[in-house]
This record gives sequence, C-alpha cells and structure tokens, in this order.
Amino acid sequence: MSKKPLKDVRFGKASDVMKKNVVFVDGKASVRDAIKLMKDKKVSSLVVNRRDHGDAWGIMTRKDVVNKIIDPGKDPAEVRVHEIMTKPLVTVSPGLQLKYCARLMHNTGIRRAVVFDGKDIIGMLSNTDIFNAVFHD
Repeated sequence: MSKKPLKDVRFGKASDVMKKNVVFVDGKASVRDAIKLMKDKKVSSLVVNRRDHGDAWGIMTRKDVVNKIIDPGKDPAEVRVHEIMTKPLVTVSPGLQLKYCARLMHNTGIRRAVVFDGKDIIGMLSNTDIFNAVFHD
C-alpha cells in the first residue's frame, strides 16, 4: 500500500501518474491496421486524429474492437476506425487532482481520459493509473 495517506494521494495530479506514450490513428484507417498498431505499440487505446482544428478527437479502445467488431462478427479489414470510435473523448487538464479525475471517470462511465494542456494532448490517464498511484507497494 502507498506510504502516503490516501487523503494525500487523492490530491496528486493527472500529470503525476499519466502515461506519456499516446498513440494516434487516422479515422479513415481500417480497424485491422489500428489493431496492429495497438499491438505493436502495446497500448489498449488509440486517440483518433481530428479532421481539422475545429473537430473533436475520438478514441478507439480494445473494448470497442471486442463489442463492435468481434461480437457482431465484422471483418476488421472492412471497417474504418471512425465507424467504431467514441467521439468526443473526455479530456482532463494536467493539474486536475486525481480524486476529481476518478469522479469524472466514474460519472461518465469511462476507463481512461486524455490529458490535454490546452494546446496538445500530452498523456493518457487510466483508472489503472489512479489505482496504482493510490495502492502501490
């Protein structure tokens, strides 16, 4: 368990525990190619690029692949990422306290949020990252 009291760890920030290896994919890519990218980069989700500056980012996760490709028996080579992604994705600021990140994830039913500094995506924060920050040895 964490050496810091839980009340102190909860006040840590998203930037303290986020993963910096965010991988991007184009929405026009095939799901097959996106799956290969996920496996090659060892990530469980991909941020889907915006079409232009006024557009929102999307996200494609392993859960999307299982629920929207494997379960209905679709061919991942025939489906485009934009057809199965979730959009817009939920973002948090780097300075947002972990307790608020956890609350946001719970209230929106998501497992990960992108960390956005107002200009660029700088990381990905998952519920696992928060769990490990609070309950590590």
